Amino acid sequence: MDVSQVNYVPVVIQSVFAAGFVATMLALSHYVGPRRKSKIKDDSFECGIKSYGNARMPFSVKYFVVAILFVLFDIEVIFLYPWAVNFRALGFIGLYKMFLFMGLLLIGFFYILKKGALDWE
Repeated sequence: MDVSQVNYVPVVIQSVFAAGFVATMLALSHYVGPRRKSKIKDDSFECGIKSYGNARMPFSVKYFVVAILFVLFDIEVIFLYPWAVNFRALGFIGLYKMFLFMGLLLIGFFYILKKGALDWE
């Protein structure tokens, strides 16, 4: 075995033990746990609010669009932090690239505003 492969042996051992522990606990809970079914126990529970309607009722597509756009525009912070840390080392070229990045981001933001992706009707 190569030296670089030996460094991964503890990681592999820990992963095998973790997967084995999870599988064992799932099997134990399935075979040893109680199996009592009732109308109240099988009912869906949401923060103490009385549930009504079908639990499989579909969500509006607008909800998912807003969620995806939030994640998309939230990721920009990940790119801003390293730039801010290395601001002096990057110099004018780094500043130019960040203005370009933010400009493209703003173009995308104004595009989704124009298309009405964030409008709730």
